[in-house]
Amino acid sequence: MTLTDAPVHEVAMQIARGELRAAELTEAYLTRIARHEEKLHAYVEVYADDALAAAEAADRAIAAGHAVGPLHGIPVAVKDIVDIEGRITTGGSAAWLDRRSPVTATLVERMVSAGMIVLGKTHTVEFAMGGWGTNQRLGTPWNPWDLDVHRTPGGSSAGTGVAVAAGLAPWGIGTDTGGSVRIPAGWCGLAGLKTTVGRVSVHGVLPLSHTLDTPGPLARCVEDAAWLYEILSAEDPKDPSTRGLSKPSPRSDLKRGIAGLRLAVMPEHERQGVDEEVLARFDSALECLVDLGAEIVPLTALPRSFSEFAELTGRIIFAEGYSYVGELCDDPEAPVDEDVRKRILMGKTYSAREYLDGLHTAKHIQSEFAATLKGFDALLTPTMLTPAVPLDAVDQAGTPAGFTRAVNLLGRCALTVCNGFTANGLPTGIQFVCDPYDEDTALRIGWAYEQANDWHTRRPDGLE
Repeated sequence: MTLTDAPVHEVAMQIARGELRAAELTEAYLTRIARHEEKLHAYVEVYADDALAAAEAADRAIAAGHAVGPLHGIPVAVKDIVDIEGRITTGGSAAWLDRRSPVTATLVERMVSAGMIVLGKTHTVEFAMGGWGTNQRLGTPWNPWDLDVHRTPGGSSAGTGVAVAAGLAPWGIGTDTGGSVRIPAGWCGLAGLKTTVGRVSVHGVLPLSHTLDTPGPLARCVEDAAWLYEILSAEDPKDPSTRGLSKPSPRSDLKRGIAGLRLAVMPEHERQGVDEEVLARFDSALECLVDLGAEIVPLTALPRSFSEFAELTGRIIFAEGYSYVGELCDDPEAPVDEDVRKRILMGKTYSAREYLDGLHTAKHIQSEFAATLKGFDALLTPTMLTPAVPLDAVDQAGTPAGFTRAVNLLGRCALTVCNGFTANGLPTGIQFVCDPYDEDTALRIGWAYEQANDWHTRRPDGLE
């Protein structure tokens, strides 16, 4: 196993024991970026010189006995909607190529305070508005699981998903408004954690929907996702949604196992329209969870079908998105991705009453689902309806977020992990949806599942 294949929790211990230098690890990732970035197009900008300088400083501090924590010297990739003061943050928009961040996002401050090293900014769908991962103006990252056919990387955190899957970063930051962490995780074979609103501060993160936006980690394994989530989550005076929430400790119960947990499975009719290989891997994962001691309970119905969430979730995202970037999208001369422009301008069609009714309806639906899922530790679905599709097969008028959008509207958290591969080598994923603020349980289930399989250890071919 090479340095860039190893999980973070292992290399972090090597650095702490003096067996590995942070500069050596950072150089390994920068070398892979230099070798593969032209093809994969994961990064908007790479901070090579600054990252190496920070790694060398970390080595000196650690050698002097001044390590600031277990992640001192670990690199990370950051989605290009997250501000770092003085750096360019484009939000995926050609209109903002010269936009310098006025502040540093709280989540970046937390990572840097923990001794982590930012490798650079990763590509995103413009304004984080889209699940396919495409970007007409700045380019679409290449899903590394098929180097011959340009397939959807998943969005909007496309560059982070590609960078982590291809070994151009050990882990990274995404954001999730309707699936934008879980979709790239599902299509790139990663662990992706959609956090509950308030768990991770959004201060310094360019907003799309203040009601639904949630930052979260993408990693190659669940244990790494738990480590990064623990660093990111804490109360922030600059973000009112974080106030009053206790600090989670996801690693304390991560390895307890899942014997006795009750896991609900989506109703049978929700399988319609899902790819056969995706369903086969989903069913195999359910059998594995039974073998691990969980009780699997197929549901006959949910208060709403997943398809019913598309319009209502979209109404909130489009209306709030238009409030932030509508003026730019109204300008026909502005260099905006035309697919994204259409989505943003949909927000212009909603009246204030329709928008507020949508928020009210969301609260009602949350109560309905809470009653239905009472007594269950998680709801299980496939992450995606299909494996990654070729870019020329994408329907930009639709959304790939069939199983993910509902989680945001319901105010819940969710984890996706890789649960296998199709016959032609494309990853599939399973999604564990848990109660609000119960990320620890989602991670616990995901970790137990991962230990019974080796899917998360596989790497794309052809990227040596």
